Amino acid sequence: MTGGTFESVFGAPPEAVGQAPGRVNLLGEHTDYNDGFVLPIAIAQQTRVSVRRNAGPEFRLHAAELDQAVRFTLDAPPAPHFATYVYGCLVQAQGAGAQVPPLDIHVASDVPMGVGLSSSAALEVATLRALRTLLSLDFDDVLIAQLAQRAEIEQAGVRCGILDQMASSLADTRRALLLDTRSLERRFVDLPAGCEILVLDSGVPRALAESGYNARRAECEAAAARLGVASLREVTDPQLLDSLPDPLRRRARHVLTENARVLKAATSSSALDFGELMNASHASLRDDYEVSVAPLDRLVELLQEHPGVYGARLTGAGFGGACVALCREGEWQAIADAVLADYAASGHAGRILVPAPA
Repeated sequence: MTGGTFESVFGAPPEAVGQAPGRVNLLGEHTDYNDGFVLPIAIAQQTRVSVRRNAGPEFRLHAAELDQAVRFTLDAPPAPHFATYVYGCLVQAQGAGAQVPPLDIHVASDVPMGVGLSSSAALEVATLRALRTLLSLDFDDVLIAQLAQRAEIEQAGVRCGILDQMASSLADTRRALLLDTRSLERRFVDLPAGCEILVLDSGVPRALAESGYNARRAECEAAAARLGVASLREVTDPQLLDSLPDPLRRRARHVLTENARVLKAATSSSALDFGELMNASHASLRDDYEVSVAPLDRLVELLQEHPGVYGARLTGAGFGGACVALCREGEWQAIADAVLADYAASGHAGRILVPAPA
């Protein structure tokens, strides 16, 4: 069955509902799988997962935005990739001690997909929150993030760090979340006064994001092995990187400098200083980490040149997707209109992602 609400699809109201936001990462890109520091903030768009026990032998999953319906059991993963995220959460919850009965599951979301705003993490966290409510599980928000990450790695096959799941489970839309991905120590950080966040889609599909992400992760692991450390987080002296061959030296340099930018931003009350750190982050992602593409660079450049923008950078894995900008409060619409018009003149079609268009 496809289309409609939970009631129209399954013929009865849900027993429990869980929801979780997408996120945008302000600083700390490609540092989480190196045990480093990240600074995400939640976005207003949410994924909502509604569940109800059913009397059959199978799970019945309906995704409203995709207009897809899937049936499966926990004995084998479903074929559609989106369904493996939900399946993985059910498997992980059962592995953590939950007795998960066959369910009717309805997914509705306005988190933009495929642009680096963590739609998959929002789906995972919302699924686990719905299970927590339905089954009265003793899962706190950190455990939910950890189970969600394991589901993405083990069942969905994406070797992600824990940034996205922790942000979806713990962040809010008013403050950034400073997270140490090694210890999971965290605290909220106020944005500089008089600022707001703007996220624009470059219109470039992230076709290489998964393969490029895995390659960068492997390069970081190789650099750490050459330096004799468990992760690049343990390297504090930049001069040690001189012993590495390229591109490992540049990959490691990005991680070290990006960690430093996150920590500096977390103590900054100046919008100008915060923006300069974002600008430096993009340059590092472009030159040292090589995960940008020409249209992304153009969109970031246009944002950085606008007088109402303090700083801008790509956000997410790169190779396409979105850019995030720190803007003067109250000006995001005018900035977006001007920048997207100039971007279109250069032959590219972008769109506003955050704040959500009316």
